Amino acid sequence: MRRRVVVTGMGLVTPLGAELETVWQRLLRGESGVGYITLFDASNFPTKIAAEVQNWDLSDVGEDPQAWKFQGRHTHFAIGAAKKAVSDSGLDLGRIDPTRFGVYLGSGEGQQDFDRYTEMMVAGLSGEKFDIVRFTQKGLEILNPLAELEQEPNMPAGHVASLFDAQGPNINCLTACAASSQAIGEAVEIIRRDEADIMLSGGTHTMIHPFGVTGFNLLTALSTYNENPQKASRPFDRNRDGFVLGEGAGMVVLEELEHARRRGARIYGEITGYGSTADAFRITDTHPEGRGAISCMKMALADAGLNLDQIDYINAHGTSTAVNDRVETLAIKRVFGPQAYKIPVSSTKSMLGHLIAAAGVVELIFCLLAIRDNVLPPTINYETPDPDCDLDYVPNQAREVHCTHTLSNSFGFGGQNITLIASRFTG
Repeated sequence: MRRRVVVTGMGLVTPLGAELETVWQRLLRGESGVGYITLFDASNFPTKIAAEVQNWDLSDVGEDPQAWKFQGRHTHFAIGAAKKAVSDSGLDLGRIDPTRFGVYLGSGEGQQDFDRYTEMMVAGLSGEKFDIVRFTQKGLEILNPLAELEQEPNMPAGHVASLFDAQGPNINCLTACAASSQAIGEAVEIIRRDEADIMLSGGTHTMIHPFGVTGFNLLTALSTYNENPQKASRPFDRNRDGFVLGEGAGMVVLEELEHARRRGARIYGEITGYGSTADAFRITDTHPEGRGAISCMKMALADAGLNLDQIDYINAHGTSTAVNDRVETLAIKRVFGPQAYKIPVSSTKSMLGHLIAAAGVVELIFCLLAIRDNVLPPTINYETPDPDCDLDYVPNQAREVHCTHTLSNSFGFGGQNITLIASRFTG
């Protein structure tokens, strides 16, 4: 008998808020967190909109923001979500074995300092040709070594471990949009292998800065529907024109079942299935036949030991790009056959935007809340059906549906595919 893994705590920091119940209710009401970019002047960019975390700082979780001034937004978000998740779990850190408590995150790179980089470039361009010596000298003058260290994507995991004295496995993966889902899946495997009893897992990311928006604009991946920001993210709609960047963090406390039982923990649900595959196709394109997504979902179903008719809800990757939504729909139909038309599918990115590395964990949290409350979040802005996207996308309004098993997809640039199955805990 393999060790079972349950979720005993959840926390998040998102464009719709940082309190679990507040975010959930806003999501069910179909509210959007998308607006015009305020973190930098985006007036000359093709995309001027994003889903930003606003009116939040670390004082919300009892931390002094000044004490974290050298850490970027993504680390701030991670600390916020982690403290909320651990508090929610009811863990008594003084009564657990710290060597059996680990951290596995899917976190992105640190905040990019565009202003200082610009100063360095101006110094380097002061002559007839680019002067690397001047560029470097300016960097040595103005860059802070502690802030530069925080660029490394493993730093949030290190800070989180120090905060809770988690001396067990400490790992970060960065597989683009699949990162936090992969982190959770691998953290589950660590507990199953008896290498830890508790894993704090999830992810954090922000790419709402000039480099991030420029890169995605060059890939023509972002929506340019600037006229009405809250309408821009429209997964599966025929008139979709790209995804909307979001930011934030989500964390879950994963715990071995008997360990959770012994301390009388509340259990949100059980992680029963995990699938991980690669398209092995192109860096920025999903395989047109969805082969990686298909095998990933099948792997997760097999891991969970479930039949096709036992999945009650699919939280889709659902980015609102032309290719992803079509291929994901195709993959779901290839996996589930006629049953695909009976399974509600929705994309919460329609309201939160795309949190990149942090997207998967936040969407898993929504799956667990759907199980708890037997209600499904909608896909908002679904107005014009696309003949290539012909499933039940829970359009525009939340729906009451009894949920026992949910499936969550995360597909990342580079061809990484992750599927997680969360199930109602039945003892």
